[in-house]
Formats: sequence, structure tokens, C-alpha cells
Amino acid sequence: MPIYVKYYFWLISVSLLCFLIERFFPWRKNQKAFRDGFAQDLFWLVFNGHYFGILLAFFSGYIIENLHLVLLNLGMPVPESLKLMSECPLWVQFIIFFILKDFIEWNIHRLLHNFPFLWEFHKLHHSIEVMDWIGNFRFHWGEIIIYKSISYLPLVILGVDHRVIMIIAIIVTLIGDLNHSNLKLNWGPMKYILNSPQMHVWHHDVDVHGKGGQNFGIALSIWDWIFGTAYWPKDKDQPETLGFKSMNTYPRGIIKRLLYPIIKFQNDSRNIKDNESNID
Repeated sequence: MPIYVKYYFWLISVSLLCFLIERFFPWRKNQKAFRDGFAQDLFWLVFNGHYFGILLAFFSGYIIENLHLVLLNLGMPVPESLKLMSECPLWVQFIIFFILKDFIEWNIHRLLHNFPFLWEFHKLHHSIEVMDWIGNFRFHWGEIIIYKSISYLPLVILGVDHRVIMIIAIIVTLIGDLNHSNLKLNWGPMKYILNSPQMHVWHHDVDVHGKGGQNFGIALSIWDWIFGTAYWPKDKDQPETLGFKSMNTYPRGIIKRLLYPIIKFQNDSRNIKDNESNID
């Protein structure tokens, strides 16, 4: 099988492309190519882009197999058997799948910000203090599970061709890398449709400008403009500070960040029980 049909080939190629563009056309001139935390983000790139994907495929395969057994015993079709779009031309599959997938993920992204339980996972991504291409890969393994779990049924029933899925994965990776890049890019009139570095940087502003945040777009910005969650001030170039309010209490090491949500939930549960005991 040719190497160019492998996702990891495009992951490396797209990442290298964005790295080089940043070197030639940096937005923030004094920003280092290998800034503090770069090595850790390299770990997230490799872990999330490869190793956790393998683990997730293994466990999700087991879960889906058992789900199929339940559905078959109930006399219901398995989601993959529906293949609602399998007869559609590839370009139609591409357009519908790309738009639907992005809208679902925009909603999931909003959930990550507005539900405290989910926010504890998403905090890792918002611990970014310097925006560049590799920051796109700083996210918790729990986020992958959340995205895959919520989007599984709506997307799998379409039966989209694997080539379309691959092309969309490459495009989304490219846009995601660019959105976090040190590039002064806004796509001009297309900014109301496509997300960009100049818009997405405001999503990482330490100050929240809406319910749970602003600019939740993944590849497309149109959902933020339609639903009133867009924030792009004309009088400022970019935020003064990136991150979130409680950054000073957030761990900085890889292991602690991997386990942070679990430890946080355990501590919160313990505190609740202690408070209940004190009340009694």
C-alpha cells in the first residue's frame, strides 16, 4: 500500500508545511520556533495522533461489536448497515459529510466549555500560552473519547466512502494546524465561512466573551456567526494573555495532565462527602 494513503504521512507533511510557513511569515516576530512546552506538545502529537488512536480502535471495536449484538437481538439494523450515502457521488458525500461532521463537532466543542465535567478534559488544550501549529495537538485523551462517542451514530449511518473520510481528515488537520499557527491569516471575505488563526486566537483568550467562551468553530467559522458565538474585535490584533483563569493551579507535567480530570473528580467527590459529613 502506498505511503500517501496513510494518514500519518499527511499528518507529518501538513505539520512540516505549517512549521515552515511559520518560519517565513511569522505573525509574532519574536516567537521562538521551539518555545517552552514544545517537547511536551510533540508528545501529544505522537500520542494522540497514533498511539491513543490504536488503543481507541481496539476498545471501540469491542464496544461496537457488543452494540451490534444488542441491536440484532432487538431486531434492529446495525448503524453501519444503513449506508444512507453509499450510492451518492463522492463529491456529494464530501460536502454533506464535511458540513455535518463540522457542525456536530462545533456543538461538542461548546459542550466541552459549558459542562464542568467536560471542561476538566478540555482544560489541557486551553493551557496553551503561545499559539503555534503544534498546539493543535495538545488535547486530552478524554476529548477523543467524547468526540468519537457523541459523533459515532450520526456519522456512521451515512456510510461515507473511506477516501472521502481520509481527504476530510487531511483538510481538517491542515485547517487545525493553521488555526493555531503563528500566522496573520484571516481568509478575507471567506472569514465568515472558514476558521482562521486571527479568529481562533480569540478562542484562547483568557477572558471569556460569551457563555462558556467564543469562536468554537473547528474547520468552519460559519456556525459561530450564525449562532452568535463569534468574537473578533476590530480594535485589537490579538489577546494579551492566553489560557484560562485558574492556570496557576493546573499541573504542567505530562503524567499529571494525563490523569488530571480523574484526580480532580476524585478530589471533588471527596470534598463533597466531607462537607456532607460536616453538615450531619
